[in-house]
Amino acid sequence: MAKTTKIQTNPEAPRRVVMVVHEDAYTLDVVGPLEVLMCTRLFLENDAMSYDVDVVAHASGAVRTASGIVLQADKSFAEATVETNPIDTLIIAGGPHAVDAADDKDLIAFVKAAAPKARRVVSICTGALILAAAGLLENRRATTHWWWCPILKQKYPNIQVDADAIFVRDGNIWTSAGVTTGMDLALALVEMDFGHEMALNVARLNVMYMMRPGGQSQFSAHLVAQKAEDPVINETLEYVLGHLTEPLTVTALAARAAMSERTFARKFKDETGVTPAHYVEAARIQKARVELEQSDTGIEQIAIKTGFQNAERMRRAFQRHVGVSASDYRDRFQPVASSMFQIPEGDE
Repeated sequence: MAKTTKIQTNPEAPRRVVMVVHEDAYTLDVVGPLEVLMCTRLFLENDAMSYDVDVVAHASGAVRTASGIVLQADKSFAEATVETNPIDTLIIAGGPHAVDAADDKDLIAFVKAAAPKARRVVSICTGALILAAAGLLENRRATTHWWWCPILKQKYPNIQVDADAIFVRDGNIWTSAGVTTGMDLALALVEMDFGHEMALNVARLNVMYMMRPGGQSQFSAHLVAQKAEDPVINETLEYVLGHLTEPLTVTALAARAAMSERTFARKFKDETGVTPAHYVEAARIQKARVELEQSDTGIEQIAIKTGFQNAERMRRAFQRHVGVSASDYRDRFQPVASSMFQIPEGDE
């Protein structure tokens, strides 16, 4: 097996990462980003110059996550608070009971105390609600899991909530969307710290796409269709998914639902959180993404097949929702071939 060149770095010390964990945190919010960060050790000439992780919780010892897996906390909040060592990256894990966690005085006090010591502060998934409760997202742009975005926006109206982005950076504050997007965010941190070559190696090792841009939409038309409770709106959502090539205007959809356009638009947004036009365009993009990722069909043909009518309209829609053109998306999101990755051999 060919040998992969190891990357030279010269930091004065390992980058200290403090992962904040609470009861019922999502396991993947914790281990996903940490696995991405720690993979850098495989590609460094001196693996001690990678990251050094402390897992911090209410008390040192066992912490049960939402999946029932028990993690081991290295230090308690009290122990970690009195430390004077600088923090490179402070990461806050999310969980299904994030609203309760955001009311935890000890947790919030620790985050408030630790954040000024950190070069950057990161939240994974619903961890954004904890950052918000600590006052760290005031007048900032941020994201969280799409299901929780309306809650974040309602509780903290001064936060500019971006419900589409998979992760957002505002200054030294980074927030990510649902669960696995924490790994995308971590990959972006790796690229910032060690460069593009390192990030590419880590992406290949983890069989990740290189790289999902932070502006890529986390919106899923199929998940929204599962969320709607009103039977008429729910049927409309399913109809859209099955008839993307038709002219799905608000006028046509409202008539089909036997409502006035105004009533239909209001009920639709109440049920889904988005306008009918946004949903239709997102559903078309979702279908087009699958075609771009999994087929060699031409861009113009995909545009017609998904209801955009022509490649230019699809290109503009992709720029709005995904942050790249359809052709760039295809280039970025082709799966990484296993033959492209070679595990680095040990030093000879």
